[in-house]
Parts: sequence; structure tokens; C-alpha cells
Amino acid sequence: MRPLPRERPHPLARTPLVDRLNGWLEGAWRRGLATRPSLDPALLWTKAQRGAPAAGEQGGRSPEEVADFRLRLDALCDSLPAEAGLNPLGLTMAHGQLVRAIRQRLQLGALWQAHPDRAATPLAPPILVVGQMRGGTTRVHRLLAADPAHAATRFCDSWHPLPPCGAGPDLRPVWSALTLAFARRIDPWLDTIHPFGTTRPDEELGWLAAALDPCAYEAQWRIPAFTAWSEARDAAPVYGEFARILATDAARRGNAARPRVMKVPQFAENLSALLARFPDARVVVARRDPQQVADSAASLVANQMTIQSDRVDVSWIAGECRRKVALRAARMDHALARFAGPVAEVEFAALDADWETEIARAYRLLGLTLTPQASAAMRAEQGRAARSAHPAHAAAYRSFALPQAPPAC
Repeated sequence: MRPLPRERPHPLARTPLVDRLNGWLEGAWRRGLATRPSLDPALLWTKAQRGAPAAGEQGGRSPEEVADFRLRLDALCDSLPAEAGLNPLGLTMAHGQLVRAIRQRLQLGALWQAHPDRAATPLAPPILVVGQMRGGTTRVHRLLAADPAHAATRFCDSWHPLPPCGAGPDLRPVWSALTLAFARRIDPWLDTIHPFGTTRPDEELGWLAAALDPCAYEAQWRIPAFTAWSEARDAAPVYGEFARILATDAARRGNAARPRVMKVPQFAENLSALLARFPDARVVVARRDPQQVADSAASLVANQMTIQSDRVDVSWIAGECRRKVALRAARMDHALARFAGPVAEVEFAALDADWETEIARAYRLLGLTLTPQASAAMRAEQGRAARSAHPAHAAAYRSFALPQAPPAC
């Protein structure tokens, strides 16, 4: 088989394996060899409760938080069949993700019922990296996370937040490695978009997805009704769940006394709710030219959507990414104007020009000490990033000629 090019030839490029999987799934359903997956909330709950205690739905949560998850699931399950245009692989992946989110929720609730102290673990004030998707947040996050004085979330713990029971081995890195292997098989450009590693510091996207925040889902599926519904809704219940998972992870990892460096682009959109939950946080704001951000984000979303739908509209994606960039910028600036804690702004271009000077300046603004050990660890991280496949993404999306906003009148 001819190898695929390192750079995507167009925004909707996908491997032939996706089409073969679609054919196999459709054929299996047609011949009765497998059942077409359902997106009915009641059926998703029934399946998730196999092996997970139903009583875990209430564990550690307020009635409002319990109700919020149910409402989010109903809204998402209304939006998906009506708007997403899922192909067989997309339907299978959506079904699997939602069953897993429900099952994880039940299992985490059962853990907090049995061990309420886990969700209440005292934490050092966190360091929140806030900015747009594709705005340089990953680079800033991993540089700060390299500092041995800080803690960070592993990729495997973000997407598998339930810690192992008892003293048995932690198999979450193994499950994450298998997940990434499959993801790379169906999306050979995955690591050019975001460099992954099973135990590498990564964003807490999985924790937000576990509470049915839209950020992980709107990047995969065209679900504007669910996105609009979520944008108009208070995000406080989502960050209540997020905080409990964080405390549980810190208790398991034994790093609650160190500041946790955290980042998800959704933080920019929900910064008011996030800072209400962590009022003692330090905030690092990553800034980048909005058009560059929107173009890079559109490339990422197109890459994800084309795997799960055969009816992807690049013009719609480009317009939606521009709208989302503007929304997040406005909400982030609104929250920052009311925040009295330490804030450091980091420019994407300045990081390119001299990242060490820019990071040292951020440390001074945040009142942190940049030790020789931290500087050495950051240089090692920067070298690792330079050797990754990620730089190929910039060359790819700049060649796509993505639809631009019409000129202002």
C-alpha cells in the first residue's frame, strides 16, 4: 500500500481504512451480524449500567449537577442524529463515547460514595493556561509542566480518570496506548495536529468530556444546536465534576501539594465558572493572531469531522471557528477584567522568537521562581517538541486556502 503523505493534501483527506470500516459496519448491520448502535439516552444509560452501579449517579454530586448531566445528554442526543450526518464509523464512535462517559460517571460516583475524602483532597493553587484552541496553549502548558516544582495531568489520566481499585497495576497507560494506536491508524495525520504521549502531560479535555461539556464533541461532530444550548448554559456543574476528578487524581498521584498546570481551550469560554471554582489560581493567557487561530482550528476540526461524517462542509467549519474564536476572546477578557489574581500574558510570536525570555517574564509576573532545574527541563521539552511531527500541521493548513471572512462593509 502506498504510504500517505506526511502533510494532508486537503482539509478533508482521510485514510482509505475509514471507508473500509464504514463498509464493513454497514454490511454487518444489514446482514444482522451486529446491531446498529443507538443514540437513545435511555438505551445508552441501560448499556452503561452493565457493570457500573446505578447509585453512582448521585455519588458526591448535588441534585443540580445530577440533573445537568441528564439534560446535557438529552440535548446532545437530540442534536447528533438531526445535524451531525454521522457515517457508520461516526455513529459507532459517538455511541461508544457516550456510553463510556455515562459508565465513568457512575463508577466515579461509586468511588466518591465509598471514599468521599478523595473528591475533597486539599490542592495547591493551580496554574491555568488559558487561550484559544491552536493559540499556543499546548506549548506554554508543556513548558510550565516541565518544571519539577509543578504537577501536570497525564494523557492517560485525562481520558481514564477512574483510578485503579486496590493495589493492582495502573493499566490506564496501556488502554490509552491502544486507543492512540487505533486513532493513529484511522488518522495518520493525528500527531501533526497535536503531539500525543500516553503518560505525557496533556490537557484535561477528557475530564470536561466526562461531564458532557461540548468542547470535545463539537470538534468531532457538527452539532450547532447542542453547542448553542451549551453556550447559553451555566458551566458551574461541569467544573464541579472537573474539580472532583482533579482532587481524586491528585490524591492518587500524590502531588496535591504542587501547583497543577492545567489547560483546555474551553477554559477561555468558561473562564468565569473556572475561576469561581479556583479563585486562588494563577493564570497564563496565551495570545495569537485570531485569523491564524481560526485557520488552524478549522484544519483540526475538518480532520476530525471527515472521519465520522461523509457530509462535511469546510466553509461552515471555517465560519464556525471564526465565531468560536470571537466568543472565547470576549468571554475570556470579560472574566479576566474581574479577576484580581496573578496574570501573565504570553504572545505566540514572542515564544517563537525567544521562548526562554518570554517564559522568564511570565514567571516574574506570576510570582514564581524559575530555577536552573526548571530551565533545564524546559529546554529538554522544547527540544522534544522541535523533533515532533507537529510543525507539519502549519505547512498543511496554510496550503489549504480555507474560506475567509467576508470584508467588513
